[in-house]
Amino acid sequence: MPRFLRPVRRKIGASPGTLEHVGEKKVERVRIRVIDYSPESLEEKELSSAEECSSYRDTRTVSWINIDGLHDTNVLAKIGEQYGLHPLVMEDVMNTNQRPKVEDYQDYLFVIMRMLFYDPEKKHVTSEQVSFILGRHYVLSFQERYGDVFEPVRERIRSTGRRIRKQGPDYLLYALIDAVVDNYFVILENFGEQIESLESDLIDRATPESLQMIHELKRETIFLRKSIWPLREAVSALERGESSLIKKGTRVFLRDVYDHTVQVIDVVESFRDMVSGMQDLYLSSMSNRMNEVMKVLTIIATIFVPLTFVAGIYGMNFDFMPELRWKWSYVFFWLVIAAICGAMLTYFKRKRWL
Repeated sequence: MPRFLRPVRRKIGASPGTLEHVGEKKVERVRIRVIDYSPESLEEKELSSAEECSSYRDTRTVSWINIDGLHDTNVLAKIGEQYGLHPLVMEDVMNTNQRPKVEDYQDYLFVIMRMLFYDPEKKHVTSEQVSFILGRHYVLSFQERYGDVFEPVRERIRSTGRRIRKQGPDYLLYALIDAVVDNYFVILENFGEQIESLESDLIDRATPESLQMIHELKRETIFLRKSIWPLREAVSALERGESSLIKKGTRVFLRDVYDHTVQVIDVVESFRDMVSGMQDLYLSSMSNRMNEVMKVLTIIATIFVPLTFVAGIYGMNFDFMPELRWKWSYVFFWLVIAAICGAMLTYFKRKRWL
């Protein structure tokens, strides 16, 4: 449950803009990587210190600086100072409980998203916060750990002649956001397969373990909705905003991202309805199964009622019962029993109770 409702562990009474890492430490050291490119040139390397980032602030090329690890306040404070970032921005970067949002600081745009990953072994979705800073000639991205969904973007940058090499940092920001949103579809595909599999199991044979899986899927759906729903408003703010950092041509691509975000939200809402219906399906399946068991037991009890009646009569200790001294009375008794059972089973089949 802490994965869905993580408490904010900030110090009470701390002044606004105080840099403090809120969340889980996921890497041992902060890693800074830079890709600096133009239509004609490309430079890609890992920086050894935060001070080296300052040389990529005001260049004629596009610089993408990616920071993995948010626990080292000294490193992030230096980066914030070099790029003139507001203390509240750096505070939100290090507070990993933020909801997706966009903030305009005139000289730069601040964007927060949730990057999702699907764990096939545990069959649940994990999340991490990713923050973007869009400036005149650069994009800063802050991640909680190593590994992301941006490798296709890096491959496009490395290829000469691609559109992204000819565009500015606003197009790079679009490409990064689009990579995150496209990965949502992969998550939802795996999630949908899990729902379909469970639905088939419920129809064939519902078990108490199925109910536990339904509750887990319900929590996953709530988690997905919480992570994705605010993103629609954030992307809309980017697409319809008046910031001069985003060119008119890039807004067309952001509109496409907005459409994808709406599609993702529609799928999540459909999954939520399906999971809610699966609980009713489980209860109906268990009720039908119980009815089947009760029907079989009732039929067995009904068949034994006349048999018990006949056996009770001939089990009485009267002295004058003609059939007791008859040579074939035992065989005749079983023939009567078999005839009664056969007649009742035939009647039940005609009524389609069997």
